Amino acid sequence: MTIGAQREKRVQRHNRKDVEKNYRAKKSLMCGIGPDEYNKVSASDTAKKIWEALQTTHQGTTQVKQYKIDMLTAEYEHFRMKGDESIQDMHIRFTSIINELHSLGDVIPRNKLVRKILNVLPGSWESKLNAITEPKDL
Repeated sequence: MTIGAQREKRVQRHNRKDVEKNYRAKKSLMCGIGPDEYNKVSASDTAKKIWEALQTTHQGTTQVKQYKIDMLTAEYEHFRMKGDESIQDMHIRFTSIINELHSLGDVIPRNKLVRKILNVLPGSWESKLNAITEPKDL
C-alpha cells in the first residue's frame, strides 16, 4: 500500500468518525425538541446548524438578548409589591424575573436580591424586617 493510499484511508476513517459524531449529535438534539422546533430545524444538515438555530430561537440574536436583559433589569429595578398581592405571589413574580435574567447570563448577587426583597416589603412588615436586619446587620 502506498503512502498516498494510507493517507486516503486515514482521511476516510476520520471523515466517517465525524459523520457518525454529527449523526449522534443531531439525533440527540432532535429527540429533545418539540414538533414546532423540529419543523424549524429538520432541514439542517449538521448538528452545529441545528444548535445555532435552536439557540437563536430561544435566546434570540445578541441584540434581542440584550433588549430582554434591559427590559428585565428595568422590571427588577422598579419592582414593588402590589397592594393586593400576597407575599408568596410577590416572591413568585420576583423569582420569575431573577430566573429569566439568570438564564440570559445576567446574575444578580444574592445579597442584592435579599436587600431588594426587604426594601419592597410593605410597612406592615416593618417589625419583622427590623427583627431580620438588626441581628444580621444587613
